[in-house]
Amino acid sequence: MASRHQTPSPLLPDSGDTPCNNEEQLSPVPIHVVTSACQLPAEFLEPSPENQLVIGFDCEGVDLCRHGTLCIMQLAFPDAIYLVDAIEGGEMLVKACKPALESSYITKVIHDCKRDSEALYFQFGIKLHNVVDTQIAYSLIKEQEGQKRVPDDYISFVGLLADPEYCGISYGEKEEVRTLLRQDPNFWKYRPLSELMIRAAADDVRFLLFVYHKMVEKLNQRSLWYLAVRGVLYCRCFCINDNNYADWATLPPVPDDLIVNENTPEQEVLSVLDVPPGKMGRVIGRRGVNILSVKESCNAEIFFGGDKGPPDKVFIIGPAKQVRKAEAMLRGRMLEMY
Repeated sequence: MASRHQTPSPLLPDSGDTPCNNEEQLSPVPIHVVTSACQLPAEFLEPSPENQLVIGFDCEGVDLCRHGTLCIMQLAFPDAIYLVDAIEGGEMLVKACKPALESSYITKVIHDCKRDSEALYFQFGIKLHNVVDTQIAYSLIKEQEGQKRVPDDYISFVGLLADPEYCGISYGEKEEVRTLLRQDPNFWKYRPLSELMIRAAADDVRFLLFVYHKMVEKLNQRSLWYLAVRGVLYCRCFCINDNNYADWATLPPVPDDLIVNENTPEQEVLSVLDVPPGKMGRVIGRRGVNILSVKESCNAEIFFGGDKGPPDKVFIIGPAKQVRKAEAMLRGRMLEMY
């Protein structure tokens, strides 16, 4: 398919630390608006161990979650960006991407995968797998450097791109699109796609491969294992099912060379706690004081379905002992209500 659009994308980083807004590192790549599976690369549609890929990945939609509408999937390859139009192409087009999105041969680089995974699972039956979540990777790198992360201190995508260690660019257009979304939540549903929509969708993935390579250079083997495990757990996070994820990809085992006496990393788990209907506010506490005390006491991540759902549930991810500790503290909070 002939492309009508182009965007400057960064070349893969060399051994230097030059930010990717350096003009010499930007190369124009075509943007393809995809409405039929035949417009996608064959090596993407038919994953194989001989053609392993790393792509940037994101989704846009209206109230993106299990109940919302997935409108566009963005795929960033080194030589092109593909905007998979789920509105025009429909369910058949999205499901043609299912083998790739579930494949261990295709690494999907994404920033905060939880809601994207939820939308894909409940709307299309796709179990997103083999993701490198740059939000998780950023936290792991900071931990490697000896920094203790403050609870809920998650790097935003805009903040990540602005960091000169990874990209060093200002992403003002993101706020422009957020303003438009507040004015009209159906922004991503309109067709034909406007130049602004195409540019904004491409911008959300065009730097991801550059950032990925920068991050992989910094991560040690232990952190890379944590990154893989947490990627699996974050993809599962809001995707509650009745078989305890038996049909999802299994967690990566601890590599043999990380099994060293008492320093062997503990396997991480995902736990889902039910909260009595209408009592979530009491669990969280005024201005979040209750949940903050739990987070400060446990080395675990705690998430809530919130307005998008699933309601009345708390999701805990982390080392098994820390997750059990968080569970006990939260159950204690719930008992105090009676």
